[in-house]
Amino acid sequence: MLEQIVNSSTMDYLSRGLNAANLRHEVISDNIANVNTPNFKKSDVVFEDLLAKELYGDTSGHMALVRTNDRHLPISHGDGRVSAAVERQGTTTMRTDNNNVDIDVEMANMAKNQIYYNAMAKELSSYIMRVKNAISSK
Repeated sequence: MLEQIVNSSTMDYLSRGLNAANLRHEVISDNIANVNTPNFKKSDVVFEDLLAKELYGDTSGHMALVRTNDRHLPISHGDGRVSAAVERQGTTTMRTDNNNVDIDVEMANMAKNQIYYNAMAKELSSYIMRVKNAISSK
């Protein structure tokens, strides 16, 4: 029973979201630290779009195949779980030294990511509290 609670899809999505926010914070910090480094190209973290593709299938709006009953034929997609990925943005240049970091954009991204992280942590805490209450009420 405990394994089903810990391995639930809610715990999985929230923990992957927290991991993505943590990685995004590290990447944004690296971008800010290198704002004056010549030829430095900033990086971004991609997660939400990958998760949407995992949940909803391709971008054409078609749903992915899922097994709704153990008697259905198995669908082999591999693990299918996506995780955050770092992408270097090497196609733009902001200044004459070929650096493409805009400190104002990075600081705004840091604040946005902090709000995202806090929301994910609060939701995970709330989920754990609901599970705890459900267990202790029996």
